[in-house]
Amino acid sequence: MARWGITLPLIGVPVLEHRALVSELAGLGYTDVWSAETTGTDAFTPLALAAQWSSELRFGTAIAPVYTRGPATLAMTAATLAEVTGGRFVLGIGSSSPAIVQRWNAIPFEEPFKRTRDTLRFLKAALAGEKVSADYDTFSVKGFKLERPPTEKVPIMLAALRPNMLRLAGREADGAITNWLAATDVPQVRSELGEAELAARIFVCPTEDADAARALGRMLISTYLTVPAYAAFHDWLGRGEALRPMHEAWAAGDRKAASKSIPDEVVDALVVHGSLDQCRSRVAEYQAAGVDTPIIALLPTGGDQIEQVRALAPKA
Repeated sequence: MARWGITLPLIGVPVLEHRALVSELAGLGYTDVWSAETTGTDAFTPLALAAQWSSELRFGTAIAPVYTRGPATLAMTAATLAEVTGGRFVLGIGSSSPAIVQRWNAIPFEEPFKRTRDTLRFLKAALAGEKVSADYDTFSVKGFKLERPPTEKVPIMLAALRPNMLRLAGREADGAITNWLAATDVPQVRSELGEAELAARIFVCPTEDADAARALGRMLISTYLTVPAYAAFHDWLGRGEALRPMHEAWAAGDRKAASKSIPDEVVDALVVHGSLDQCRSRVAEYQAAGVDTPIIALLPTGGDQIEQVRALAPKA
């Protein structure tokens, strides 16, 4: 089945105002709704609501950080979402970032690979209904057992950018979730992941004003790709030299220069923009390159976002 996802809630649209849109997504050809968790809504509540508005869609978190909820709480939340979605839930987890974990939640951001691996292993056991008593490298759990384990397996996918995490996702999880990559980068990512499901959040700015789209893209790229994990990701993908001026300006505290230094070709590779038809075609290029589940993340252009979601559907 060819999948086609959308990130909800839409920017600036209240959660409860998504009901009509969610109810028609499946008819438009969408198969998935995925959430995000930074400074807006949490990753789980919008999905619990959306699951009551559609009986066909699959719902996933992209992603829930492994630090900001205790292992048992994360297992209980996942089990609850599996129940309220009727088994149509995918738990996407990942290390998140130092800003979210440490600066905003006052939790040390230590050994992210091991913490993600340990949380994955705990969740697989807990969600299978096992009583878990185990000492992992980054935490210990003593005698936890879900009172209401899911009746069916809950797929777990990992946020993964580079080879070690991609290989872990392919080896022990049900797939990987990635973002901030070009369609031409997909084969390199796929080569490390293997045959497991690959989901990719794709930033889509549906406007034919290329200057406006690039200005927004530069702001986002300079914010995200200066995070160490993303910087290393793009070094691995081969964009280290193209992004070097951005990193140097950012390190010097000159945010405007960092943004201005990003080449057009980098912005155009990482942010889909153009007419609605062009944007839909560009998203399809990710599928053709090896992404199983493209997840559109709609960037605001001043237009009607709900109409844009409709127009970006595969059946449009």
